[in-house]
Amino acid sequence: MITLTSDFGIKDPYVAEMKGAILSINPNAKIIDVSHEVTKFNIRMAAFFLASAAPYFPKRTVHLAVVDPGVGTERRAIIVQTTQGFFVGPDNGVLMLAAQAQGIKHIYEITNPKFILPCLSSTFHGRDIFAPVSAHLDKGVEPAEFGLKVKDVIVQKFVNIKRKNNLLHSEVLHVDSFGNVITNIKKTDLFQTTILTVNLHNVSLEVPMTETYGQVKHSDALALIGSHGFLEFGLNQGSFSEKYRVNNGDRLDVILPKT
Repeated sequence: MITLTSDFGIKDPYVAEMKGAILSINPNAKIIDVSHEVTKFNIRMAAFFLASAAPYFPKRTVHLAVVDPGVGTERRAIIVQTTQGFFVGPDNGVLMLAAQAQGIKHIYEITNPKFILPCLSSTFHGRDIFAPVSAHLDKGVEPAEFGLKVKDVIVQKFVNIKRKNNLLHSEVLHVDSFGNVITNIKKTDLFQTTILTVNLHNVSLEVPMTETYGQVKHSDALALIGSHGFLEFGLNQGSFSEKYRVNNGDRLDVILPKT
């Protein structure tokens, strides 16, 4: 099984070209699209998408991710082998959040020309390098055959949770298509509470801590632990992001009631 994550969108033929390259090598490959609607060049967003989806795929899945503003430069093409499967893509951090969560065994630089397309474009490594490498991995080629081991790879840095008494300094990891604001605060960072205060760049709100969206009135704000285990802020049948002008990467403070 091979998953695809990119910022290519679906208007252009790029995704189809990658799938064609995979199927030409491995006609039996099962290809699953994670998303091709990552914001252009947003490596951190792609890293979050991949890390969210990867835990639900079977062992030996090959995860191909291409959000690659450095394509054609000296940045490396890599394979990350984990205890669960493989991650293929550029060495710019897009793979590492997901790979680290699975436990990294080895990382290889892709250098063996045997496993890439003969007519190598300088601008489309998704089709010419990462797709064929993923197809060969899925067929059972050992990762060590693609190149030498490396260690000094790039890891995207997300803001660490900073706690000061009952104040948590955090970051918006992602705003989903419903307008829900997903932070990097995990359930373990919180203690049992029924209400939170969140300080945004333009407003301070008190919101109830709920288990579902339907526990508040229509268009009312709420906080909950979402399906990926992170603290989210949302509106019941509305967009928290639009109403309060919150975007990916914004900093926010969460104030917990004093115990």
